[in-house]
Amino acid sequence: MSPDQPTDWHAWHQEYDDPGSSLSRRLTVVREQLANLLADRRVGRPGPLTLLSLCAGDGRDTLPVLAATDAQVTAVLVELDPVLADAARASAVGLGLDVDVRTDDAGLVASWLDVVPVDVLLLCGVLGNISDDDVRSTLRGAALMLQQGGTVIWTRGAQGAGDDPSERVRELLRDAGGWEEVAFVKSDDASYRVGVHRWEGIAAGVLADRLFAFVS
Repeated sequence: MSPDQPTDWHAWHQEYDDPGSSLSRRLTVVREQLANLLADRRVGRPGPLTLLSLCAGDGRDTLPVLAATDAQVTAVLVELDPVLADAARASAVGLGLDVDVRTDDAGLVASWLDVVPVDVLLLCGVLGNISDDDVRSTLRGAALMLQQGGTVIWTRGAQGAGDDPSERVRELLRDAGGWEEVAFVKSDDASYRVGVHRWEGIAAGVLADRLFAFVS
């Protein structure tokens, strides 16, 4: 696909069908990290946890985990593509889940402002498709989107032998202060990276009208 052509997200999702692909392997790691997180956070915490997934696709990284956990989770998934959003709704019904799937632009704060701050934020497949400025604004916004002690799961791919952009994400979170790195999974033979960071700071400021816009 040429740089001038928009990404075909339906074709992109077909890579999940190959169990050896970087995307499929990333999915396994994200699910594992989310399952671990829900298992840890449910201990001694009354009431449901809250979860927000931006650019959620068909929900395959979250919905099976929610169906398998004993934790009470109130989840909102935001996905712009109507086909993928409908697939997420169908999957949720099939799994017996009551999940709010919104067909909307996840980069617009108004699409999900009513549900933040949350306990769990997923930014999977986001940071590699937006500008560097938007990466910075999204990470700043994440602190305002989470409860104190809340956690973000993020992904960032690395292509080629140059600088690893996931290290820049880790650096930005480290320099911002208030973030504790819970996990960072880096494959030696695939391009995916998965980070898990807990917000332990005190958020200040307000969210802008838009956090990011896809550039591909």
